[in-house]
Formats: sequence, structure tokens, C-alpha cells
Amino acid sequence: MAVKKLTYFLKNKYAVALTVFFIWILFFDNNSLISQFRLIFTLSDLHKQEAFYIEQIKNDSTSLYVLKNDPASLEKFARENYLMKKDNEDIFLIVDDAK
Repeated sequence: MAVKKLTYFLKNKYAVALTVFFIWILFFDNNSLISQFRLIFTLSDLHKQEAFYIEQIKNDSTSLYVLKNDPASLEKFARENYLMKKDNEDIFLIVDDAK
């Protein structure tokens, strides 16, 4: 019984062509199902990165606005990040090695 169904299936050229077509599309084509899943996961990762960078841009824009409009925060930033000092000051760096 199973042999009859198999021979009938193999004699039907449309069924064979359709089966070969689906196998080709699913596994061997440049736009195969495997490639599509890989692209979906990559797109998801890129959306996460986009959200992260948009948040970073908002934070940096806020910091830049504060630095441009507040001289006290600009002085604090320069002292902390670039070790700038006034002429009559000495700077002592204390490094904590316990970390």
C-alpha cells in the first residue's frame, strides 16, 4: 500500500516539482528560511542597540546643555575629568587600590 502511494507520488510531476521547490526554498536558497530567522534575530539586536544609543544621546544632550549653561558645572567637569586647577591650588590624587 505504501509503495503504491510512493510510486503515485513520484509519477506526479507537479508534486515532485513542488516538493523540490519547497526543499530548495527552505534550505538552499539565498533567502532560505534559516537565513530569514537569522536576519530576524539580527534585526531584533539592532533594534535593542538603537534604543540604547537613543537613550545615550538623550543623556549626553542633557549633560551638554547643563555644561553649556552652568559655569559651575563646567568648572566641576573640567576639574574632575581634565585635572584642571586654579593658579594657587595643588591637586592631590588619592587612588584606592582596594577595588
